[in-house]
Amino acid sequence: MRVISGSARGKKLNSLDGLTTRPTLDRVKEALFNILQFSLKDKKILDLFSGSGALAVEALSRGAKKAVLSDNSIKAIQVINKNLQETKLIDKAEVINKDYILTLEQLKKENRKFDIIFLDPPYKSDYAIKSIEYILKYNLLEKDGIIILETDDKNKVDEIKENKSLEVYDIRKYGIVLIIFIRKG
Repeated sequence: MRVISGSARGKKLNSLDGLTTRPTLDRVKEALFNILQFSLKDKKILDLFSGSGALAVEALSRGAKKAVLSDNSIKAIQVINKNLQETKLIDKAEVINKDYILTLEQLKKENRKFDIIFLDPPYKSDYAIKSIEYILKYNLLEKDGIIILETDDKNKVDEIKENKSLEVYDIRKYGIVLIIFIRKG
């Protein structure tokens, strides 16, 4: 895994050992950031279920203003901090070691809002839909903000569309991986 573009271009990123996390494939990450490339400058990013932090690191490298990275695994937090330090992006990042619901509650209490929220939860969980519900309930998305969900479950699209306050405005498929782009309807 490497940073594809920007100030940290070419830097090798550390990843977590084992099968409990699944890093976004470089080709998927590259395609995603080619779509986002002109909309990252000075944006506030939330990377929920951060894993290695690769998505937030890439966004920061490409000009995002600030990123909050959250994961409940202490090993993930250690890898995230190492990646942020090695890419010299640590000063633009805030790292939270909490469960996703506790993170979202904390951000609500701090009255925070984000332009782009990355969701890459464990595939075989209901965390994607639950986290979107909390993001909306806590009003954590800027007016023109977007949520980007990575999943392998095509049924998630229908579940998201059930919420009339949301619009799925783009879906990209890379092998079994779906990248779903969501905004307020």
